[in-house]
Amino acid sequence: MSLAMRTENENKRFEKWDVNGDGRVDRTDYREEGLRILAAFGRDEDSPQGRAVMGAMMELFAVQAAAVGVAPDGSLDREQFLAADQELMFGRGDTGFDEVLRPTIAAIADLCDTDRDGLVDKIELRLWLTSAVGLTEEESDRSFELIDLDGDGRLTVEELVTAVREFHYGRLDIPLLG
Repeated sequence: MSLAMRTENENKRFEKWDVNGDGRVDRTDYREEGLRILAAFGRDEDSPQGRAVMGAMMELFAVQAAAVGVAPDGSLDREQFLAADQELMFGRGDTGFDEVLRPTIAAIADLCDTDRDGLVDKIELRLWLTSAVGLTEEESDRSFELIDLDGDGRLTVEELVTAVREFHYGRLDIPLLG
């Protein structure tokens, strides 16, 4: 694992999650990120996928805040955000990562699955990565090839979870959640 890449990725994530740029993250930032993702897919927060994404985002913030002793209506500065990551994702290994981020990844994967076949194809992933994350189509397609571990042209939630985990651990430079 590249500690330098992991640290860089963690800092990029903080900056991405700090939607309003005030140097802190709170429920409002996570809500705005969720709404931005939903907008990329033309969904609103009252749709079934919208409720799932927004619920996962709010729970993600609550878990991170609790890890560093911040109330659910409070905010985290960069150091607290990084400490929460250290505790939840790195301190607990794959189990901690799965508990913290799997629900958000699964909700976003379900949102991406526009044909409702239970899998995410290259075009569905491209919509997420270009509209919600900001990658180019070429970067998205390259990312798809790296994520598609079994080479079947479709991504499972497990393949997406693995890719996001590898990004967070500094072993893969594909910014899926930012």
